[in-house]
Amino acid sequence: MGRLCLGTLNFGVRTSKADSFRMMDEAVHRGVNLFDTANHYGWQIHKGLSEEIIGEWFATGAGRRDDVVLATKVYNPMTDWPNDSGLSARHIIASCEQSLRRLRTDWIDLFQMHHVDRAAPWDEVWQAMEVLVAQGKVRYVGSSNFAGWHLAEAQETADARHFLGIASEQCIYNLITRHAESDLIPAARAYGIGVLTWSPLHGGLLGGALRKLDEGTAVKTAQGRAMAALETHRDTIAEYEKVCGNAGLDPAEVAMRWTLSQPGIDGIVTGPRTMTHFEGSLRALELELDDDLLAELERLFPAPPTG
Repeated sequence: MGRLCLGTLNFGVRTSKADSFRMMDEAVHRGVNLFDTANHYGWQIHKGLSEEIIGEWFATGAGRRDDVVLATKVYNPMTDWPNDSGLSARHIIASCEQSLRRLRTDWIDLFQMHHVDRAAPWDEVWQAMEVLVAQGKVRYVGSSNFAGWHLAEAQETADARHFLGIASEQCIYNLITRHAESDLIPAARAYGIGVLTWSPLHGGLLGGALRKLDEGTAVKTAQGRAMAALETHRDTIAEYEKVCGNAGLDPAEVAMRWTLSQPGIDGIVTGPRTMTHFEGSLRALELELDDDLLAELERLFPAPPTG
């Protein structure tokens, strides 16, 4: 498994089915074999849409499923029904069955808890996951958006049950948002848990946001998390884009490469909207950041305080 993961958040929403197919074909061809989705992705049209597109792609050619390490998630509500969300044993098992049907596969390689459920006891969560692993429907269990103490609590309970527990944590981490360094990443390393990061560009903010806004080509940057953060970080982002420009480097590729270079980070989950975005992700894997540039990045985006 490589260090770049193809995130499918845009599939069926901002990326057409045909383009999604092309992106998955190219990903496998280029050695990117970890695909990340979630049961509710595609909610802007209907929940489950992204999983359905991946399932259709699997069905178009023999052997495609075997080439992919498939990750999906459970937690978010799929309907308004009270039992159709969270991490109850009922919902975990039902959600897995539904994801398997949409994905047209017999197993999920990495079944991730999309958020901690404070109402669900860990013994209940692990009982459900143990059933799915014993049935061969899930290979590994992962988490996403957990805190360090959640990992510790989960792993201590799993260990008491003689269960592997969490294999990987997927957290937000980038130049703008570095709080995971204080607690989460050290906890993951202490427990032998791999760390994948989502939103390495902070919703597009670190991908040349100001230039794209000036050109009128911004899509994700012009909305949501990136636009909200831009109000606070505009001067820093302007200087960041200038530093990248002076180095002759693309801001998005610099941001992704920086994230990959940090201690304890095993991979990044990118959510490309176009093949051009995906190609940029691949170039980031080969990029070398010199010491002067790294020092500039640390000055612009300092690490969180420790202790």
